[in-house]
Amino acid sequence: MRLAILGGGGFRVPLVYRELLRRPELGIRELVLADPDQARLAVIARIAQGTPALTVRLTGSLAEAVAGADFVFSAVRVGGAAGRAADERRAIRAGLLGQETVGAGGLAYALRTLPTAWRIARSVADLAPAAWLINFTNPAGLITEASRAELGDRVIGICDSPAGLVARAARALGRPVTELTPDYLGINHLGWLRALRRGAEDLLPGLIENTEQLLAIEEGRLLGASMIRWQHAIGNEYLYFYYHSRELAAAQQAGRTRGELLRDEQEAFYAAAAADPDRTAQLWEQARRRREESYLAEARSTERDVEDLAGGGYERIAVQLLHALSGGPARQLILNVANGTAVDGLPSELVIETNCAVDRTGARPLPAATPAPHQLGLITGVRAAERGIIEAARVGSYDAALHAFTIHPLVASEQAARQVLDDLLATDPGLPIRRD
Repeated sequence: MRLAILGGGGFRVPLVYRELLRRPELGIRELVLADPDQARLAVIARIAQGTPALTVRLTGSLAEAVAGADFVFSAVRVGGAAGRAADERRAIRAGLLGQETVGAGGLAYALRTLPTAWRIARSVADLAPAAWLINFTNPAGLITEASRAELGDRVIGICDSPAGLVARAARALGRPVTELTPDYLGINHLGWLRALRRGAEDLLPGLIENTEQLLAIEEGRLLGASMIRWQHAIGNEYLYFYYHSRELAAAQQAGRTRGELLRDEQEAFYAAAAADPDRTAQLWEQARRRREESYLAEARSTERDVEDLAGGGYERIAVQLLHALSGGPARQLILNVANGTAVDGLPSELVIETNCAVDRTGARPLPAATPAPHQLGLITGVRAAERGIIEAARVGSYDAALHAFTIHPLVASEQAARQVLDDLLATDPGLPIRRD
């Protein structure tokens, strides 16, 4: 089988390559790395050199990468790390929270990315209609939902945050994660672990009531025991940005954002690797470690868990998904898919992040209890703004984009929305919207 990775010069691609080498039973014999940035692609290719069992091919052509592929991983970052840093800083100037995928930063990122996401989806539909598109590209839920217009159920979104939460909860309980079945529901970067079952027994209430165990996991420290107990669920780590948005926005007025930190560190890595090719793998590992240490640093007051610093997570989920879709053992994974009839109270086409049964026929969301009112309100409010951005990009409307920014719970101001959008248009003339 052939796997194509779009964004093949991206920093995290070696994690996927390393996982493929560990799993020869997958049957992937050719890996195509595609990226318009040939310099970065060459750097990553020195780490992902290929083996007799796994051929690695490089290309700058989307069509060449996709044609004949069995699986396509989309991990593009339109605008690069500099675009992320600009999105976050632009939101901060408007008095808002500056974060890559959450709030104004996430909507700006989506506006810049949607034309490329649609072009990728059309290419897969035309050149590899039997392929599965596995979407890593952020904002993952929004981009996955937009890509469904071309690919329907053949596009599936993934994120490692829910799996990380489940793994940390299992460690706190002293249980192997393979023994436990989670009940997780939400949308990408906005969801809750509502149960963690071992057979018929739900172990989550005991974890929530045990303060020592609860505060041993990152989400417990971020969100606080009282908030978690009030909700009877452990929220995704990104909920910190919703529950502490005002304090974070104020704190971000001084100092560098994480986007600025990553921009500078990645530029330094690629430059150092180009200057010293023989040390590329060593330089990458050092930079990867710094990247993991700084993950959500704006929200944490302690160091990350040692297990989390091992790096990755999303590559294992992607490979597990690939294996099940290609005829391997059926699995249950937390994925971004269309709701269908899984959750009452949500539209059928709305992409949710939840437990799915996966086999060679696809990924199907398992029936789930309707979220609590607070949870349902956040889900629908955020996804309404995200769907508004999809429509604005589709029709090219400034006013539609302004409305989408305004109604997002982390913006909630037409004046701030207009400032962000006007700033974005002034610095990025390639956006798919024009003034009405």
